Amino acid sequence: MKISIVIPVYCEEKNIQSLYKRLEQITSTLSEINWEYIFVNDGSHDNSILVLKKLSHTDKKVKVIDFSKNFGKEIALTAGIHYAHGDAAICIDADLQHPPELIPKLIEEWGKGAEVVATIRESIDKQPLLRSIGSQAFYWLMNKFSNLEMVSQTTDFRLLDKKVIKEFQKITERVRMFRGIIDWMGFKKVYVKFHASERQQGVAGYSYAKLWHLALSSLTSFSLMPLRLTGYLGVLITIISGLMLVLMLSSFFLADQAAFTPLAIVVVANTFLMGIVLMGIGLVAMYVGAIHTEAINRPIYIVSERLNFDEKPDLK
Repeated sequence: MKISIVIPVYCEEKNIQSLYKRLEQITSTLSEINWEYIFVNDGSHDNSILVLKKLSHTDKKVKVIDFSKNFGKEIALTAGIHYAHGDAAICIDADLQHPPELIPKLIEEWGKGAEVVATIRESIDKQPLLRSIGSQAFYWLMNKFSNLEMVSQTTDFRLLDKKVIKEFQKITERVRMFRGIIDWMGFKKVYVKFHASERQQGVAGYSYAKLWHLALSSLTSFSLMPLRLTGYLGVLITIISGLMLVLMLSSFFLADQAAFTPLAIVVVANTFLMGIVLMGIGLVAMYVGAIHTEAINRPIYIVSERLNFDEKPDLK
């Protein structure tokens, strides 16, 4: 039996060695399993690739995919799964907030028949309040307005059976949320809870801007509700603005002393109409942008170098 461990890496030179040592401690206790560590260097601008090359020279089960530029974590995870040749694959972050010590538990649940073993982060040391609120809001929106059922605080730290990997490799969309696609695929799934420790080295690769972009991309990828919501909002604003205009015009023409000036009437009408039009254009533009990205059919990622791989993935 062989298991692939997929690790996306972006500017994690200070964490790679520590993660490798912890993985070795855990996998050495499971000697009946053949292991491969697939590190995907996502255009890091530090010395991550140098650390990975050194590891790959000393340990042949360490395999490295080096991107030509930064394509993002979702794409890095995708590439790792494309290159995984195990009976199962385990995705784990390089920042050590996903505890490698949980790997035997994931394998145990897989052995019981689960095809996807996902993890739920119950808590995290010193998590910024804004990130916590944003995460809860994101899961609420996804469950409320998309066709997905996403359990709150699930992470990319999960085990995928070979059957899931094979189906995932058929998916070609370029604007993607990795865990959202896995949840959309279905299969037999169980959850394992864990506590995330504070990041020890480096800084988080996901800035607030990237998190915001991921949230919007995820919502538009799995739901048409924003477009419908725009329509509903347009109807609501049209009704409200219509009633206000009737009130203002009635006051202007029927009252002895008009409560509103003609300019105020025009401003109110234009403000409401311009707001709804701009909102609608913005949402439609997001969907058109996603269509454009898929239509131009560029590669999802470009690999600059591969280390310790015998062959390229077969994605037919």
